[in-house]
Amino acid sequence: MAEPSPTGSAAGVGEAAADYDASGLRGELVIKERAIVKIAVAAALQVPGVVRQSGGLSRLTGRELPRADVSTGADAVAINLYIAMRWPCRLDLLSRRLRAEVSRRIEDLTGMPVCELNIVVAGTEAAPDEGSSPDTPYQDDDSRAPDAPIVPLRPRTPRATPAAVPAAIIIAVAALGLALVSARELLIMRGTFANAPWIRNTVEWLGRLHWSEWIVPAAVSAIVLGIVFIVAAVKPRPRTHLPLRVGDTPIVWFRPTDLARHCSSHARTALGVQSAHTTVDRKHVTVRVVRSEAFSAGDVAISVREAVEPTLSLLGTAPELRVQVKP
Repeated sequence: MAEPSPTGSAAGVGEAAADYDASGLRGELVIKERAIVKIAVAAALQVPGVVRQSGGLSRLTGRELPRADVSTGADAVAINLYIAMRWPCRLDLLSRRLRAEVSRRIEDLTGMPVCELNIVVAGTEAAPDEGSSPDTPYQDDDSRAPDAPIVPLRPRTPRATPAAVPAAIIIAVAALGLALVSARELLIMRGTFANAPWIRNTVEWLGRLHWSEWIVPAAVSAIVLGIVFIVAAVKPRPRTHLPLRVGDTPIVWFRPTDLARHCSSHARTALGVQSAHTTVDRKHVTVRVVRSEAFSAGDVAISVREAVEPTLSLLGTAPELRVQVKP
């Protein structure tokens, strides 16, 4: 019997290994958006000044902070990051820290660069404990350049709850009620308990109906309700946050409450101001200050404007600034 050639044996092993390697390369790697969300949240919590906020039902409703909305493309990621921060805090330093840490973690773990990261300040907490230093100088590492141009992806802008939510709740409750009535009818039909069937009696009652005066207002009410539901479904959601921009890119999203606190904090540093309170609406920012007797109302108003206007100039659509000075 002829023995197998060592050369032939090695060739067979090589072919088998090549087939194995080729089969191992077949397929694709899919990274779900929820995995990127977990990475972004974990990275945000590593940044000094970012805190976790949660309420009773926050984990069920998705309102726990920090949280993230992620939009993924073929080669890049865009993120809306909602955070809670300790107050007071240097927002410029916090923003740079978040951008560097979240972008680095996501790129290291997924291989996809972050082309856009919007930071939404959705909550605040009391001043930091002793020993913490949220304003420690921080240096960004911008030395890494992408290998190829990145196509920008536009993440979702923070907006209010859809107006169709109440209609959806009503329909959901009605569907649950119909399911319970159907279950009751089934038990009655099987003889589990003896009661009058609701569905059959209702259908028979409707079959005996004739024209009545109440049908007209009922039909009109149904038409109006249908129109209301359609309008609620197609109505665009209003924007809930104000963007601070550098150029055309929003870097931080403010709630009106947070913008008011920020303006009041700057107004208190103005010359001659003892206390300050700010209210914000869609078109106006009103700063009410109490001045010292040693300064005139006109000088205090000018000083407050010089302190507050640099922040408002970064808004996408700067609201009108009103300063009210009280003695």
